[in-house]
Amino acid sequence: QVQLVESGGGLVQPGGSLRLSCAPSGRTFSRNYMGWFRRAPGNEREFVAAVNWSTGSTSYTDSVKGRFTISRDNAKNTVYLQMNSLKPEDTAVYSCAATLRFGKFPTQGHEYAYWGRGTQVTVSS
Repeated sequence: QVQLVESGGGLVQPGGSLRLSCAPSGRTFSRNYMGWFRRAPGNEREFVAAVNWSTGSTSYTDSVKGRFTISRDNAKNTVYLQMNSLKPEDTAVYSCAATLRFGKFPTQGHEYAYWGRGTQVTVSS
């Protein structure tokens, strides 16, 4: 059983930064993409960013472009989400996910097979 484990969430003031990390526990597994999603209270789950595990190419939702950076470290088997210039509307539970899908960037939750439990990010003064 593959379990993804996120870390790095917390409370930060508007304009601040956080870096989230996600790595698998248990057995090793293959993946083509890893992504980050978020869910704010009362809202649907929202795609944030994804990275192609082989090439490192990335995709972002418009609201985080220029502020968030997704990256991966193949040697450490870890994906990161660097979040800068955080805003109160970024407050949410952030979850990482992985998929074996090929082709275009997967931006829908159902396209991912493996999920973490999430880490809380709160942006507030």
